[in-house]
Amino acid sequence: MLLGLVCGLWSCSAPNPNVRVERMQNGVLRVKGPLAGPFTTREELAARACDIMTGQPGAANGAYGFEYCALHYYSHESKGFFLSYLSDIGGGKDGGRKFCQMPLSVDDESHPDAIILGGAHSHPHNRQFSREDLSARAQWRPTRVFDQHSRRVFDRELLMLYREKTGECRAYGYNSATRIVSALREGQWIPIGTVYSDDGDIRLMSGQDWLP
Repeated sequence: MLLGLVCGLWSCSAPNPNVRVERMQNGVLRVKGPLAGPFTTREELAARACDIMTGQPGAANGAYGFEYCALHYYSHESKGFFLSYLSDIGGGKDGGRKFCQMPLSVDDESHPDAIILGGAHSHPHNRQFSREDLSARAQWRPTRVFDQHSRRVFDRELLMLYREKTGECRAYGYNSATRIVSALREGQWIPIGTVYSDDGDIRLMSGQDWLP
């Protein structure tokens, strides 16, 4: 009875099972994996990641929401793309600036050959990348990675995910190698802009915008 009264007063809630993150001794955040996958294409991965990440508690609460971060990666053995579990370590839950600290390591015992292809994060109140997201200092290094097993070269990419008030889930990708921003539309990446400065300034392409 006492526990029920305390929870009634303070809105107790169970931990989110999709958040599995730890800070290692060197300060780097590591997430477990996989939460979802395998996916045949990066487009399928982005669409599913959008549904999952913007569907978390507080992820679509506008100015009073907050961000979730994750990693996406490739396994040659499984011939597929995966989304890691999530991190909610960040700030801006009470109407301030939103951010989440991106994990840099994935712990996936079932895919020891995992190659991290980039990060993913949700925005609770803005469908556009921030300048910080697109800045040179936030780029994944190296911007391209070579998989010795498949002999494939992958561009590293940052995914940004946003759910409209009407329910549509919008996924955007920033290619760290080409510096092109794309929007996922009808299952295809459509280039919509180019980042032209190290500070993350973007120039939209002719006839393109953040919304179709």
